[in-house]
Amino acid sequence: MTQSRLLKNSLKTRGVRVFFSDPYLLMNAVFAGVILLIIGYPAVFSPYANAYPVVCIHEKLTGLPCPACGLSHSFSLIVRGRFTEALNWNSFGIRIFIFFLAQLFMRIVFSINYLKDPSTRRSLIVFDITGSIILFLISFYPFIHLLFAAVFS
Repeated sequence: MTQSRLLKNSLKTRGVRVFFSDPYLLMNAVFAGVILLIIGYPAVFSPYANAYPVVCIHEKLTGLPCPACGLSHSFSLIVRGRFTEALNWNSFGIRIFIFFLAQLFMRIVFSINYLKDPSTRRSLIVFDITGSIILFLISFYPFIHLLFAAVFS
């Protein structure tokens, strides 16, 4: 092997090692993987067949739909560009789907910036956490509100 090829292989190996040894980058990779699974799940299952392997436990136990019922179906329709139908299945589907897309985008952008400029890592992490919490609260507010209403009523 030539010396330049050895150097390239060494840099690749070291880059992978740095990526997986840094907790922030590792968590971003794990979160991005989970988000891809969340987005991929409804892309695989057809909204026409309505044969989703994950069923609503609340509905099975009580016979009543919960606020998240129809979310998988809604995501399937969103992936296929059928937004009006998605809203009919679950009115919160689009806002939750946008949350996951935004988080995927944030994981990628923040990881790149984290690697690019080590001097801003601390402020980047604080901005990431703060932005993610705010985005979560905005996106999941209807669920949080219903949960507190059920518990404290």
